[in-house]
Amino acid sequence: MSLGVWFEESGSGAPVVLLHAGVADARMWDPLMAALTARFRVVRLDFRGFGRSPWAADKPYTDASDVADVLDALGVGGAAVVGASHGGRIALELATARADLVGRLVLLNAGMDLPATPELRAFAEAEGAFIEAGDVEGAVRLNVATWLGPDAGERERAWLGDMQRHAFELQLAADPEPEAGHLPIDLPVITAPSVVVAGAHDLPYFRESARVIAAGLASAELVELGWAGHLPAIERPGEVAKLLLEWLGRG
Repeated sequence: MSLGVWFEESGSGAPVVLLHAGVADARMWDPLMAALTARFRVVRLDFRGFGRSPWAADKPYTDASDVADVLDALGVGGAAVVGASHGGRIALELATARADLVGRLVLLNAGMDLPATPELRAFAEAEGAFIEAGDVEGAVRLNVATWLGPDAGERERAWLGDMQRHAFELQLAADPEPEAGHLPIDLPVITAPSVVVAGAHDLPYFRESARVIAAGLASAELVELGWAGHLPAIERPGEVAKLLLEWLGRG
């Protein structure tokens, strides 16, 4: 089937959907896949302009609608949706628009629509300056330094750099650029039991977002990981796999 995005499903059991961060792609879940697919039917995908999905569309699109199309095509409903960063925002959009598809949420340093804080604006300006100057490697280094916490080693930093570099290459090569949008998020209407994760070493914007999201959802537990930066699934994948198995296994 052709849905505009690359996706795969593996394992068997209750469905789990993995949505990647905007600095990575679906490969960020590789170290967790063996543990998850041993117990669950796991679906993961690359958003348009990341990994194995080109940045192309013949009409305006949203990532959340792409996810819904994939799940509808696979006959998946009531899934546990695990979203990292941008993927967490998309999980909230999906849960707002299509409650039938989402039975549980795990949000790892998710963002939403809070006003940008000074450090986030400074990051965006610096990244934009690198891209405007044609210095993709500078932008890659900035992203790796910003989004990985102190527990990430050189291997993880190089790996994240590879994923971000590839995303820049896909997006800069797009001609014409597609029109991407967002679906609205309405926290009070989301009734799926949720775990909202904040990393103690993440940017203040995302720590505050976690508090706002957890307070706004009907049924949410806020968890702070004292060791984590913005991407705990890359920083300590073994520990995050254990936590996911615990959270997803709840009745």
